[in-house]
Amino acid sequence: MAALSAWFWNERFWLPHNVTWADLADPAPGVEYPKAGHLLSALPLALGIFAVRIFFERYIAGPCASILQIQVELSRRAQPNAVLEKVFTSITKSPDSRHLEGLSKQLDWDVRKVQRWFRHRRNQDKPSTRTKFCESMWRFTFYLCIFIYGIRFLWQSLWMWDTRQCWYNYPYQVLTSGLYYYYITELAFYWSLMFSQFTDIKRKDFLIMFVHHLATVSLISFSYVNNMLRVGSLVMCIHDSSDFLLEVAKLANYAKYQRSCDFLFVVFSMIFFGTRLIIFPFWILNTTLFESWEIIGPYPSWWLFNSLLLVLQVLHMLWSYFIARIAFKAIMRGKVSKDDRSDIESSSEEETETTPKERLKTASSRGENGSNGHFGSKTWSQNHNNW
Repeated sequence: MAALSAWFWNERFWLPHNVTWADLADPAPGVEYPKAGHLLSALPLALGIFAVRIFFERYIAGPCASILQIQVELSRRAQPNAVLEKVFTSITKSPDSRHLEGLSKQLDWDVRKVQRWFRHRRNQDKPSTRTKFCESMWRFTFYLCIFIYGIRFLWQSLWMWDTRQCWYNYPYQVLTSGLYYYYITELAFYWSLMFSQFTDIKRKDFLIMFVHHLATVSLISFSYVNNMLRVGSLVMCIHDSSDFLLEVAKLANYAKYQRSCDFLFVVFSMIFFGTRLIIFPFWILNTTLFESWEIIGPYPSWWLFNSLLLVLQVLHMLWSYFIARIAFKAIMRGKVSKDDRSDIESSSEEETETTPKERLKTASSRGENGSNGHFGSKTWSQNHNNW
């Protein structure tokens, strides 16, 4: 373990040339530098945030959903069947026609009845609109609060107005209480999201979101240990600036305020494009790649840090493409799609079981194009959950 620890905390990887851990271990009286042990305080705080979330969703978001008349949908539950349940838990997609015919013969059921069972089984695991509303309201509240805190803190910081301040006297930069609270709270929040994934209803993007949260926790921890807190705080604030707008747009969508949803989505898109495609590359990457090279020079963890930021920029471009495509389709169809990540499924089999008069009535309630707001296999809210 000692050899492994010495290898992991190799000074030549983590620190600039001619700097050692001993240089940072004994600062002047009243001066504090970031230490890896500080990150442990995020774990109990994450449990506290998780408890606050449960209280918030039950006693604040829940009553708000009731006021907006967002109720829990009652979906038909699939009748218990050991054979079909075993198949359901072993596959990731709906069974194909040959598989359905085999199950039909094995159970002596009609093929349509087998299809209907799988449809009901999938639907009973999906969160209701009320559940999604409460989750989004919690995330909106947190993102808005942490963004306001970040802006107030950074507004008084020299490095927000002159990014070269991120590198002067690095790594001997004092850890202030405001910067510590900002970092540890963000880290604790993403830890709490990892905890909550195992208690929430599992969704089809469970693994993707788990990897996303793990990567975020790793990046925040890495920049903290490496004392890149100044530029790291700028990165966090840039990302928080659009997250709360997306969540409030989803709230409007769940509450069926379509015009508000469309407007908020447009505002979110503009902020997202501005921060991720303009501010991030020309402000953040400029200072991490060029200004830092000029002031402190490159070293191994510097290369890793900038590589991760460049990968993040590639993702920004990819997500911007998806958002632009969704926005274009929304303009063509007249409204932004609802969150279909967990919508109740429908099928042609159910439609054939209704009368022509009932089908006409259903189509009329959905609008002239009968699209019910859908315009693709992914929606803006589903894409956000992959960020």
